[in-house]
Order: sequence, then C-alpha cells, then structure tokens
Amino acid sequence: MAFDFQMIRQTYRALPGRINAARKLLNRPLTLTEKILYGHLYDESSMHTYKRGSDYVDFKPDRVAMQDATAQMALLQFMQAGKSKVAVPSTVHCDHLIQAKAGAQQDLKSALNTNQEVYHFLGSVSNKYGIGFWKPGAGIIHQVILENYAFPGGMMIGTDSHTVNAGGLGMIAIGVGGADAVDVMAGMPWELKFPRLVGVKLTGKLSGWTSAKDVILKVAGILTVKGGTGKIVEYFGEGAGTISCTGKGTICNMGAEIGATTSLFGYDKKMRDYLVGTDRADVAAEADGIAEHLTGDPEVYADPSAYFDEVIEIDLSKLEPHINGPFSPDKAWPISEFAAAVRENDYPVKLEVGLIGSCTNSSYEDITRAASVARQAREKNLQVSSEYTVTPGSELVRSTIERDGMIRTFEEIGGVVLANACGPCIGQWARHNAEKQEKNSIITSFNRNFAKRNDGNPNTYSFVASPEIVTAMAIAGDMTFNPLTDTLTNRDGKIVKLDEPEGLELPEKGFTVEDNGYEAPAADGSHIEVVVSPDSERLQLLSPFKAWDGEDLTGLRLLIRAKGKCTTDHISMAGPWLRYRGHLDNISNNMLIGAVNAANDQTNLVLNQLTGSYGTVPDTARAYKAKGIGTIVVGDENYGEGSSREHAAMEPRHLGVRVVLVKSFARIHETNLKKQGMLGLTFSHKEDYDLVREDDLIDVVGLKHLEPGKPVKIILRHSDGTSETFKANHTLNENQIKWFRAGSALNLIKQENQ
Repeated sequence: MAFDFQMIRQTYRALPGRINAARKLLNRPLTLTEKILYGHLYDESSMHTYKRGSDYVDFKPDRVAMQDATAQMALLQFMQAGKSKVAVPSTVHCDHLIQAKAGAQQDLKSALNTNQEVYHFLGSVSNKYGIGFWKPGAGIIHQVILENYAFPGGMMIGTDSHTVNAGGLGMIAIGVGGADAVDVMAGMPWELKFPRLVGVKLTGKLSGWTSAKDVILKVAGILTVKGGTGKIVEYFGEGAGTISCTGKGTICNMGAEIGATTSLFGYDKKMRDYLVGTDRADVAAEADGIAEHLTGDPEVYADPSAYFDEVIEIDLSKLEPHINGPFSPDKAWPISEFAAAVRENDYPVKLEVGLIGSCTNSSYEDITRAASVARQAREKNLQVSSEYTVTPGSELVRSTIERDGMIRTFEEIGGVVLANACGPCIGQWARHNAEKQEKNSIITSFNRNFAKRNDGNPNTYSFVASPEIVTAMAIAGDMTFNPLTDTLTNRDGKIVKLDEPEGLELPEKGFTVEDNGYEAPAADGSHIEVVVSPDSERLQLLSPFKAWDGEDLTGLRLLIRAKGKCTTDHISMAGPWLRYRGHLDNISNNMLIGAVNAANDQTNLVLNQLTGSYGTVPDTARAYKAKGIGTIVVGDENYGEGSSREHAAMEPRHLGVRVVLVKSFARIHETNLKKQGMLGLTFSHKEDYDLVREDDLIDVVGLKHLEPGKPVKIILRHSDGTSETFKANHTLNENQIKWFRAGSALNLIKQENQ
C-alpha cells in the first residue's frame, strides 16, 4: 500500500464535487491545472472566479517535502511556530550534503561522518514533529517523491525548485522557500498568485536518439529562462500519451529552468503503469475511478487557444536531440547544428567529463537507455574518452540496475557510479584541478548549467543533454561528435558507429530494494528533545527579525548594483557553502559574492561608503549593520532565478539589507523576500536602473501608506549634491504588507498562535 493512502483516498472523494462546482462557477470546460487548483482551495466557501496573473489565492496542499540543505532552515523556523506536530504529511530527504569524490560507498561513508550533527538534527526534529525521514543514500528527493508519494490530481509544495518533477505523475507540485513550508506544516493557508496557463500540445512520437529530455530542452529554447514566470505549463495531445511517466517527470522537472510555477501532464496509462510498478496499485485503482477529473476537459484540448493564455505545439516525430548551453539552460541547439556552434563560438572541443543522473534523469528508463549505449561501446571495443560518472536517482533504482547488470556495464567502459544523491549537479563535486580555472567543457544530463555551479570554475563550459547523448559524447570525448551521423575508431583501428539507444520504462523483473532508507517518525514525539549547541558552526537557532518601525527607509547605502544574470547561486552559492545551511550567520558570509558589480565589473568587490575603500559584499554589509545603517540591493532582469533556497533572502535580511530593487524578479525569490519581511520592488521604468550610482544615499518613501498596487517613491541622493526621483512598483497584497510590518511572515504566525 502507498504512503498516506487514506489522505489520497479522501482527496479523490472530494475532488469531483469541487471540480464540478468550479465548472459551474466558471461556466466553461476546465484545464487540468484549473481542476487541481480549484480543487485545493483552503476555504471552499470563498470560491469565485480568480483572475489569472493578479489574484492571490489561499490553497491547501496535500503534502510537503524538504531536502536536507533547505530543511534545516525550514525546520528551524517551524520550531518557532508553536506547533506540536505537522498538519499535513511531510518528509525530509538527505540528498544534498553528500559530496561526489571517490565513489558511492566511500562518499556516503564520508558524508555520514562529516554531516553527523546535521543528520541527527534533521532526524530528531522529524521524529518529534511527525515528519517522515529518508536517510542519506536513500536517493534524490524528487525521484523518491515520484516513486512513493506523488499522485495524480494532488497538490504539494517542496523546499526545492525541482519539486515540479512530480508533475510527471499529474500533480501540481511547486517549489517554495522554507517559510512557505512552515505555513502548510502549521495548518495555515498557502498563498499563490493564480497563474497564467501555457498549453503545450505534443503530437507524433519520440524515436531513435530523441528522448523526453529533448522536449523540455526545446521548450526552454522557445520560452527562455523567464518565459514561464507566473505560469503553469500543461502538456497534452496524443504525443503526451506516448511518453513514459518518468519521461514526463523529466519534462516537468526542467520546467523550473523556464521559471514556470510548475508543469504537469494529465493522468493516462503510462502513469497507471508506473503506479502499479512502484507498488501503488491501490492509488491507481482510486485514480481510475475518477480518471475524467484527472485530465483536462476534452473541449479544452480540442480548442486550446480558447482556454490557455499561450499555446505551443511540438511534433515529437520531427524533434531532434538537443544540447543546451553553455552557462544558461535555455541556450538550445539541435544536435545537427551543435558542432558548428562549438567551432563558431570557440567552445572547448575536447570533452573533459560526461555526467549522467540527477533528479532530472535518473530513472530506470534513463539508466537503461544510457546503459544500452555503454553496452554497445563494450561490444564495439570502445572505451570512454572522457571521465564518466553515473548518479542513480534512488536506492530503489540503484539496487535494480545492479541486479540487472547495468552498473557493471558502466564500470566496464570506465564509468564511476556515485552515491544516490545530488552531487555534481549542485556543486557537491570535489573535481580535481577545478581551482586552476582552466577553460574546459563538460556535458551533463542535469538541469542547470550556470557558471561555476558544478565545480566552482567560471571557465567550465557546461552543457545539458539526455543521458544517452551524454554517454555517446563521453565515449567520443569530442564536443563536435554527433552520434546520429558520425563514426568512431575503436581500439582495433576499425570504424564503428553507435546504434540508436534502447530502454525499458519499467524493469521486467520488477523493482528490488533491501532497505529503501525510510524511517517513520514516533507516534508521539512530545518526549523528544531537539538540541542545538550554541557553539555549533553548522546549526544556529533563529532570532526573530525586527518589526518595521513605522518610518520610511531613508539614508540607505547601496550595497551592490548587480549586473546581468544574478541567480540564487550568485546570491547564496551552494557547493562547500552547503555546510552552513543551518547557520544563518555563517552562511551569510557568502552573500552576493557571485554577483557582478555594475560599477566595476568585479565580483565580491563593492564600495564601503564609510571608509571609501572597497571590500567584499558580506564584510561591507556587516560594517553598515554594525553602525545601524540599512542597505539596498539593486538588480537586473529575472533576479533570483534558479533554486528555491530562501537563504538568498534570509542572508540579506540578516545583514541589514532592507530593500531589493530590480528590473524583474523570479517568482520564488520574490516570495521568499516577502516572507522574510523584505521590500521587493521593481523599477516602474527599467531604464532607471542606470541612474543608480555606487556612492548614492537612497530613500524609499511612502511606506506609511503602503497598499496593494500603489507605487512607492525612490530618491537617489548623489554625492555631487544632485538627486533624482522615480517610482518603483511592488506586488504586495494586504496580507503580505502585514508580513512586512511584523518583520516576517513567521513573526505574524507566532503572534496569531499566541
């Protein structure tokens, strides 16, 4: 039986009535997205027609998921909420803190030793508050969720941007910050601006070297990294029904790279097969009973332009394999054009490393397709010409591919199998010689390829493709190689060509696992004590942020005017900094160290107006904070793109930043700022960004009369005695303004509980 089956059954009992009520209210057919959203309103009696892109709506998600890096801060906040137990099924997954270095067993052993304090904390908090705990080595959160918890028609939030992976099983799954997770775990409503809808119609059928990964690589090229912001992407059409459940998960997973709130597919036979194959026939039977409610209405898909805000159509039969990059996941190249792009753009031709796995592409099907290419290499007397690593998505997948001989196949051609964890995808990779910062190329089946993300080297040109393409490229060792058309010379000097990959959606003998890594919480956790040492460098109990003093913010110093792409990786790097994710003061020493200062085109070098000298961003912020001086951060387009990590909002708040003023925000980061009591503002006229000087004093005026939709005034006081004034917008609603006034959303929760 599935986890939390009674909750799923209750959801399915209630869903048809709620959907019918929504259809009657809107007086038209419904998309699947609308069915799930209207079916998960926090207060059903308040149901009315919500305006897409503007109305804030309170929802009641079915469950919460947290990975170990973000769970630390989420649970530190939940401990302040005054609750004895979580209100909805919740889980913690230990997948981010395992560093890839030598191989699976040695790396896991090292992680258990290095992170013992953090794992003990997460385990004890989970045990106390009724949270399911997945031990280190159990697998990557999103693969484990797909295998155990996701269900068609459900709604969940998770403290990781790739929570959206569960859309592959027909679920609205949304990445959030830890403060949002606290709301839901505390039984509070969870707020989301009602999204716009993008429909992607899939026709035809994938074949040959083309895979589900290529669908989202193509979509990323169309919509770009911010084209999905504030939108949910719904896939449909006869082509959708030909893609496996885990392939659907891959497509939804990388929807985070276009900024989408989430992505999803309707319930179909492929999902049913996967539920049955992962020992959830009980869920499949329940879903079958309300199948018509677990997909969009037929009229919607017959005339999608009448129901979606935007429609894209892709013929899977004509789709080429794609390789995206470098430095941005939306830089899309069909493989037939990629070799020329490598030469014309002077990308490093020699491929140094090929890496497959990650939460995006580590399913049984992914591994079997890559293994079929590796098997050919062995049979055709080829070896990998580049380093080659394999990251299984879960212990369930790892155990099964070991039984089926695939781990041995990878090792026979020179591959190294890593632990069931995120590893190199998030910078947890002890890559040899990365510190030399030499120009080089790597190719992965991961989801993101921002500069320095994988290995800390700004000169690593990182590209994204499917596992089978990555495997073929690693065998060739050449970025201009096209496995669809090109040949290779084997160790006998013979010319050989790789055949098309083959894969299995599900194992013929079924899945196998001895220990899946799950630990159930205590039935009564009231006796469990959670201890955090005041001397710990890894964990720190939180102190509430100060409430607003009721005055305008005047005399703010500019901390940095960030230029160009400024993702959450730039604001709060991962890699070695993951060590401090539970210690706000220590991790704040990485604040904005990756952002480019527009004043000098340097990273981590900003003007300290108190001394007139230049210093690091964190040191400069601490100097202002010590003097009681507030600061402001100015940013460019899509500021805060990427991960859901709320540290990118909490660190500035902790170090005295009061306002973040940008051209545009990524959705999750803007919400995280609001939750922490920060003012997130956007330029009314984007060209005003150029007016800001590094030695300005800045006033934010109009806060005493702050209200939804009403701009505030920004005054720049230049050092030459001149000044300039312009307006800035915000998206705060009445409730979010209360967060600002209280100092944070958590402060407000505590007040209400008291």
